[in-house]
Amino acid sequence: MVLTNCLKSVNIVIMPNIHKVTALGIVFVLSVCLTEQKGTFSEGATLTDYYAEPYRPQFHFSPSESWMNDPNGMVYYEGEYHLFYQYYPDSTVWGPMHWGHAISTDLVHWEHQPIALYPDSLGWIFSGSAVVDWENTSGLGTKNNPPLVAIYTYHSMEVEKTGRDDFQTQGIAYSLDKGRSWTKYAGNPVLRNPGMRDFRDPKVMWYEREQKWIMTLAVKDHISFYSSPDLIHWGFESDFGDGLGAHGGVWECPDLFPLEEGSSGEQKWVLLVSINSGGPNGGSGTQYFIGDFDGKAFHLSEKFAFAGPGEVVWLDYGTDNYAGVTWSDIPSDDNRRIFIGWMSNWQYAQVVPTHPWRSAMTLPRELRLVQRHGVFELQSLPVEEVNQLYGKTASLSAIPVGDSIVFTDSLGFKATQVMLDLDLDLKGAGSFEIHFFNSMGERVSLNYSEQDRLYYFDREDSGITDFKDGFGKVHQAPYMLENEKVNIKIWKDISAMEVFVDGGRLVLTEVFFPQIPFDQVSITAPGKVMIDRLDVSEVKSIWRKNE
Repeated sequence: MVLTNCLKSVNIVIMPNIHKVTALGIVFVLSVCLTEQKGTFSEGATLTDYYAEPYRPQFHFSPSESWMNDPNGMVYYEGEYHLFYQYYPDSTVWGPMHWGHAISTDLVHWEHQPIALYPDSLGWIFSGSAVVDWENTSGLGTKNNPPLVAIYTYHSMEVEKTGRDDFQTQGIAYSLDKGRSWTKYAGNPVLRNPGMRDFRDPKVMWYEREQKWIMTLAVKDHISFYSSPDLIHWGFESDFGDGLGAHGGVWECPDLFPLEEGSSGEQKWVLLVSINSGGPNGGSGTQYFIGDFDGKAFHLSEKFAFAGPGEVVWLDYGTDNYAGVTWSDIPSDDNRRIFIGWMSNWQYAQVVPTHPWRSAMTLPRELRLVQRHGVFELQSLPVEEVNQLYGKTASLSAIPVGDSIVFTDSLGFKATQVMLDLDLDLKGAGSFEIHFFNSMGERVSLNYSEQDRLYYFDREDSGITDFKDGFGKVHQAPYMLENEKVNIKIWKDISAMEVFVDGGRLVLTEVFFPQIPFDQVSITAPGKVMIDRLDVSEVKSIWRKNE
């Protein structure tokens, strides 16, 4: 056994059964911090630092106050990553939409900016995208100072109230000062509505082969593609999605982009489509398709893991990753496809017990196209920049999950914010459970059953759950092991967890609200499971300059 970094004592004890699902499971408990940060969660709190409210994520982006939902307008320009987002500054529930704005140079630490776009006479500012118009095709800047152009949906409540269906149109705005100020185009809207109730969320990209812009637009239960030479004059190209994928709700927030498969270099096109409701575990979810795009139409690849009508491939099987899209204009010498999603679900987003803000974003993730057994699929992992947040690390190796092992006292950091990187050898056991829990008996659990070929995420006893019926329940994700070796990476924040299995083949994102922080971790298995390696790293706050 190898254990590093400030463990003061090791006690070998037989632990009682700590989870109702486990019968005679053997428990490995790593108590990474027994101090209950009551100053953060209880009355009389003394912790007054910025971003220290109960449930405030410490390494996920959230607005300083008020309501936030979909990420919008992500664009990279001159060393800065821009993140815009749906924002209502006057409440912690959804209302007249604006574009909030933040900027980062490293995808980790964010600086809040003034609101970028406000509602106007044409409507509220719904979701959309942003690009660098490098050749000044729009004429809104110059070649020496190319404009940043935001393309977004106008939603006119006045038109909607008349009973007409054409209340959503597409507008543009531009910036000539690196995104610090924005001017709306005088000729808006640039794309009028042909009579569709849902006609929104334009994601725009430059299609180099034909020197034109492509707009991917969500239209009720399918995707419509439009093209333009100048971001101003748009023409219809084709539709996609009739009878394909999930149709349990309205299609939203699409994204279209090319990716090269890592081993062969073969290029395919990926189409992301969010849907509400009808997600894999209820409410919101994001599906994807892999195929080919010829500048006019998208066609599914024969190598896509998609059997036909009714089949769905999900980007994330958790309940709390929605409306995610990717950054545009990442430099060619980087060439990553970087994604971020809204870390919530429309089933309960407006009633979660947070104040004075609601909602956060996932960690930025790199999307990768891989081919397994002749089939294309997406994998995702947090971008490497997040590794700079690691603080102290405790490492274990070659630990049999046999007798119960409890590590007490201190590891030298608080376990409310940790990254756990675990290699397990199941040795035929076929199942295991990972629990995060606190002294009040509250917990969340990630479980795997080889017999069921399912991962389970259980938040039944996760703390405060009564704000919405059905919040506290077990979620499922299908998964077939390829061998007895398993790698699991878990990023656990104050009130959220992102789980990446086997290099991102399976991803689950979940939020939760314990009354005091989860400060302990346990691993339970019925057989001779071996912990080949376990690293637990402190994750520092992105908001507190003294950390």
